[in-house]
Amino acid sequence: MPTQTSAQRRQREREAYDAFLAECPSRQLLDRLTDKWTTLLLVALTDGPQRYSELARTVAGVSQKMLTQTLRNLERDGLITRHLTPSVPVRVDYELTELGRSLLPVLRAVKDWAEVHMGDVRSARAHFDRAAG
Repeated sequence: MPTQTSAQRRQREREAYDAFLAECPSRQLLDRLTDKWTTLLLVALTDGPQRYSELARTVAGVSQKMLTQTLRNLERDGLITRHLTPSVPVRVDYELTELGRSLLPVLRAVKDWAEVHMGDVRSARAHFDRAAG
């Protein structure tokens, strides 16, 4: 095998991930990032660390199971950190990592777009349903 420079190796690695290919592992990451709870939790952590109960209040409608599962997955993916403070009761805080913060502009833009254009989407849905119906 010929010797590669670091730049060549990085280029080859970049080319190895193509989400249009069925077996590409980046599809799993895209699946995670496009989950509504992931998006809402990451955006909720924008202003700094929050406790589990604060996140549960901020992200209305998330079940305890989904909140726990999503936080675990985000920690596993390196997007958030979990800090335990020994006390009674134990205090657990969640915070974005540098990697997680790098996603914020994209996620915030999608969230803001959804909020601004929901009326347009509703109108389009109603028009589609009337035409199909």
